Amino acid sequence: MPVTIPLITLLTDFGDRDYFVASMKGVILNINPQAQIVDLSHHVTPHDVADAAYLLKSCYRYFPDGTIHVAVVDPGVGTTRRPLLVSSSRYCFLGPDNGILTHVCQEESGVEVRHIENRQYRLDSEGATFDGRDLFAPAAAWLTKGQPLGSFGRIVPNYERLPLAEPGWDKHVMAGEITYIDRFGNVISNLTSYHIREVRAVSKRSEPLIRVGGMTIDGLVRTYAEGSTDTPQALINSNGYVEVFLKEGRASDRLNLSRGARIELC
Repeated sequence: MPVTIPLITLLTDFGDRDYFVASMKGVILNINPQAQIVDLSHHVTPHDVADAAYLLKSCYRYFPDGTIHVAVVDPGVGTTRRPLLVSSSRYCFLGPDNGILTHVCQEESGVEVRHIENRQYRLDSEGATFDGRDLFAPAAAWLTKGQPLGSFGRIVPNYERLPLAEPGWDKHVMAGEITYIDRFGNVISNLTSYHIREVRAVSKRSEPLIRVGGMTIDGLVRTYAEGSTDTPQALINSNGYVEVFLKEGRASDRLNLSRGARIELC
């Protein structure tokens, strides 16, 4: 995949208090001063690979072709876990082999996965605690300089994948799960409008019942403004997923929900 513009995005759990993100940017700009750097987020829940994978999945495709996405949430830094370079027909992705690239490998076309082995593309360091700066940042910067993908390392046929639950029928209900909770406390599921149509066809109801957190929500609204400050409501969000929200409040707290909780359509 040819790199058409020197654009790099960064997604980490490093926060903005310490020197971590600034160091990565310095390394990139030292190799390619023309590189453009966009922060996706540096406030991923610490060590939460699944949250990072979801965030990357939700926004990477809105960037121009040729963008290089760097995702570093890496509890296994310094161990034998492999650093990966994933190329697709549109993008490149760099991150640890811990499942953080699961969604992009599943959704992108023309995917090729390589183990970053060439030490030419990393910094020398006495320690082994900061691959974001010493490995992923320089490798991304060298990609913007047009270094061939094959020079980074060998293709690997197997890599770590997060377990991805798919909604399915459980007796008379379509069962899904909560996949993400955003900063507003909105509860996002893996159920989509496709599943709603499937349930409608079976139940013959014009609007589905949504069961989650011990309560039943009757039907969907279209916008947050149509919700209630007293009772959680549900809608289809702009990414196409069933989302439960509390107007100007936190549905996750009201319903005591966390990622992995069951949600049903009937």
